[in-house]
Amino acid sequence: MAQDTTHLEEMLAHQAKMLDELSDVVARQGRELDRLTRLTGLLMEREAEREFTAGGQIPLADQKPPHW
Repeated sequence: MAQDTTHLEEMLAHQAKMLDELSDVVARQGRELDRLTRLTGLLMEREAEREFTAGGQIPLADQKPPHW
């Protein structure tokens, strides 16, 4: 019985450690996703400005397709 309890305690400790590690991974991925979202927005703004400067038109990214 004591051996079973020890085994269960070891399994629980292992699962707690894995949960902490997974939580850290998810938090890191969330921060990375936020950073990439900001960078994508900045790149879209920069490209729209470049398109406008080059042609003086509404940036293609902001135009509706002809079939709309």
